[in-house]
Amino acid sequence: MVRMPRWLPQMAAIPAAFVVNALIPVQASAHVKWFCAFNVAGQPVGLENVLCPDFELLAGMSILILLAGCLVEWTSLGPPILRSLDRVTAIVRNNTELLVRGTVAFFFISIWAIGGILLTPELKTDSVAVGVIQLGIAFCLLWRRTMPLSGLGIAIIYGIAIWNYGIFHLADYPIFLGIGVYLVLTGLQRDFFGVKAIDIMRWGAGITLMWASIEKWAYPEWTYPLLVQHPEMTLGFSVEFYMRAAGAIEFAAAFALMWTPLVRRFAAIMLASMFIGAVFEFGKIDMIGHSGIIAVLFAIAADNRTKSRLVPLPWLAPMSYAGALAAVLAVYYFGHAALFGTSIS
Repeated sequence: MVRMPRWLPQMAAIPAAFVVNALIPVQASAHVKWFCAFNVAGQPVGLENVLCPDFELLAGMSILILLAGCLVEWTSLGPPILRSLDRVTAIVRNNTELLVRGTVAFFFISIWAIGGILLTPELKTDSVAVGVIQLGIAFCLLWRRTMPLSGLGIAIIYGIAIWNYGIFHLADYPIFLGIGVYLVLTGLQRDFFGVKAIDIMRWGAGITLMWASIEKWAYPEWTYPLLVQHPEMTLGFSVEFYMRAAGAIEFAAAFALMWTPLVRRFAAIMLASMFIGAVFEFGKIDMIGHSGIIAVLFAIAADNRTKSRLVPLPWLAPMSYAGALAAVLAVYYFGHAALFGTSIS
């Protein structure tokens, strides 16, 4: 039997994800609401137009890629690739708490310094009290014992944002609630009924990105100004197909964050590289706005646990993906119709 060279998985562990990412325009990771006009209450593209042959093709390809990742994880290649990832990401894994605390502190100090930002760049405020809470969140991150206060502060600002902008708009950002819960549980050195703090943060990131991907299908016109400024983004495809593909890629990668260890770690690396690449195009607002989720993605990529209460059965990938896609689409469209009186079809 031919033995696999020991260096092969080490060489393949990180670069493979970036090879995949090289095929994806980094501009797709910019949050369009921060740079273009939008109307959350506007009529979305009807579901009959979203569920077109292109959509079915892209969904099928996503399932096949997800299954391929699971198959690699099952084979003899899986364990050595995971061990290689463990070695490459050791410094992040050993300092995950410090990374999250430092990044969240940077984020809230930055939006306080810019001024007029409630939680993300498009959420505006003129409240002095909000600025005090933002500084308080950052200050309480200096000590582990006061981290739960930071988590509480994030929940308070999130609640203020819901009050001012509505729950549908804030459905874009459950990542903040995930980070808040992580800070509370880590500060108290506890888990949530056996679920680790990092898993809650990971699910928050996945749900955030799945919801954002639906907007690429429901409101592709929000991104059209960016495509006019950067026509190379479409790679020669029509803008309609490009937006469908961008949404499919983001949804598949977001779903993968909630899947098996190897699949979710590669998805985190791919997504992090996309967000970091977008910073060079869109500047400091994009860097500040996405700093928290980039830190979370680093933490996910470094998480070497192979057993947890939230690890799914790999062979359920097609059914689970299809179910998640149908559920998020249904919640988005039926929720929008209920809140704003828009049409679903």
